[in-house]
Amino acid sequence: MSWTRISETASTADPAIIRAKAIELLARREHSRLELRQKLAQRGFPTEHLEPVLNHLAEDGLLNESRYAEMYASGRADKGYGPLRIASELRERGIPQELVDQALAEMENDWLPKLRELHRKRFKSLIPADVAGRMQQTRVFRQHGFTLEQIKRLFETTDT
Repeated sequence: MSWTRISETASTADPAIIRAKAIELLARREHSRLELRQKLAQRGFPTEHLEPVLNHLAEDGLLNESRYAEMYASGRADKGYGPLRIASELRERGIPQELVDQALAEMENDWLPKLRELHRKRFKSLIPADVAGRMQQTRVFRQHGFTLEQIKRLFETTDT
């Protein structure tokens, strides 16, 4: 199979060319609809021609925001981020709130183990006895997007 570069004279408004570039981007990794639209526009494709192509990709199952949300949430959770941060990042990427909620709900039982792992890496699983130390650890966990309830549960289960 040989790849040929799209010639400079080819029309950037041709839906087949837009679709081919979109599929090339999707082959590398999942994208949200917003991300894909932005990347195609950056490559010089007219924005008025993008929506029909994106609609066809969604109909064909190649552009699936639910799948993107699940994969993104899982990947970010594996890197030590909590549900609040992941939800915010997904919304920034144009994912509808119901898909964000669905992706995070599927991971509901994973948050405490992920928080424990982050605690082990950052603080060697040590729970400070003083309030200042707990506040410092709480700040770190909040910046990573964990809820106060999850942090409280971590401190309670590790104390015993």
